[in-house]
Amino acid sequence: MEADGFVRRRRMTAETTGNDPGVAGASAGAEVRWLGGRFWGVSESIMGSLAPRIGGETEIQTVDFIRAQDAQTEDSEQDYEGLPQGASTSTHMLAGAVAGIMEHCLMFPIDCVKTRMQSLQPEPAARYRNVMDALRRIVATEGVWRPMRGLNATAVGAGPAHALYFACYEKLKKTLSDVIHPGANSHLANGTAGCVATLLHDAAMNPAEVVKQRMQMYNSPYRGVMDCVRAIWHKEGPAAFYRSYTTQLTMNVPFQALHFMTYEYLQELLNPQRQYNPSSHMLSGALAGAIAAAATTPLDVCKTLLNTQESLTLGSPSPSQGAHRQISGLAHAFRTVYRLGGLKGFFMGVQARVIYQMPSTAISWSVYEFFKYGLTKHQHNKRRAQHVES
Repeated sequence: MEADGFVRRRRMTAETTGNDPGVAGASAGAEVRWLGGRFWGVSESIMGSLAPRIGGETEIQTVDFIRAQDAQTEDSEQDYEGLPQGASTSTHMLAGAVAGIMEHCLMFPIDCVKTRMQSLQPEPAARYRNVMDALRRIVATEGVWRPMRGLNATAVGAGPAHALYFACYEKLKKTLSDVIHPGANSHLANGTAGCVATLLHDAAMNPAEVVKQRMQMYNSPYRGVMDCVRAIWHKEGPAAFYRSYTTQLTMNVPFQALHFMTYEYLQELLNPQRQYNPSSHMLSGALAGAIAAAATTPLDVCKTLLNTQESLTLGSPSPSQGAHRQISGLAHAFRTVYRLGGLKGFFMGVQARVIYQMPSTAISWSVYEFFKYGLTKHQHNKRRAQHVES
C-alpha cells in the first residue's frame, strides 16, 4: 500500500509540475526525502539486530543522497535565475521597443553631429574639427535645443521598428539554429536572422530617418516635424520617404549581419553560460557596434546624401537638368560622393559614427536584455505562484 501510494503521488506530481524546472526539482527532492524516510524505517525494523556500524553507513548514504538532491535543486534555481530562453514574442517586442527608443533618444545629439559631418559641401559655419567642437558650436550659435531637432520623429519610428526588429531576430535565430546547428550557437543563423530583421526594421524606420536628417542639417528650413513631412509630400511625393530604402538595406544588411555575429561571438567568450550579465551585454554591444559602424561608413554617407538631397543647395541646376534635379539610387550617390570628396569623402563623419554607434548598441543590448529578463522572470514567478495555489 505504501508503494501504491507513492506511485499515485508520483504520477500526480508529474502531471502537475509541467515544464517548470524549479517546481519539478523541489517535488523530486520532497519525494526522495519521503522515500528515504520510508526506506530507513523499514530498514530499522528488519535490520534492528545488525551492528550499529551497518546502520551508520546506511544513514550516511541516505543523508548524502538527500543532500545531493538538494544541491541539484539549488542548481536548478541558479539556472532559473539565468537569462531566460523561453521569452514570448510579445516580451521581445516590448523589450525591443523600449531599447530602441532609449538608444535613439539618448544618443540623438551625436547623431545630429554625424549627419552634419557627413555633409559633402558644408557651409563655412558648419565645418567642424571633431565631435565635441561640433556640439559646442551648434549649442553656442543655434541654441541648446538645436541638436535635438527631429527627436520626436525618431522616437515615433524607433518604437515599432525595434519591436519588429528584435522579435523577428529572436524567432529566426532560434528556428535557424535548431536547423543548422541543433543545441548550439550558429553564426550563420545569427547573421541570417539579423539580415531578415533589418528588412522589417528599415521599412518602419526609413520615413522617420528622412525627416530626422533633413531637420538636423544646418539652416534647415522646416519649422517642425509635420511641416517637414508636408513639404516633402507636396514637393517630392510619397516616394521621397523611401528614396534611400535600397541604400539603407544595402548598408544595414551587412551592418546587422556583422553586428549580430560579433555580438554573439563575444557573448560566447564573455558570457558562455548565457546568464543575465549586464557588463557582458554592454561590452559586447559596444564592440560589435563600433566594428560594424566603421566597416559600413561609406554606405552611410551615401544614405545621408539620398535622404538630405544636399546637392540641391550646391548651385542652381542647368536648364538641361531641369528645375528639380535630384539624386536617386545608390550608384548615383556613389558617383556624387566620389566627384565631390574623392575616396576620403566616403569616410566623412566616421569618427562621429563610431562614437554614436558604440554607446547606442551598448544601450540597446543592455536595455533589451534587462527588460527581456525582467518580463520573462515576472511571467515565470506568476506561473509558479498560480501552480502553488492550485
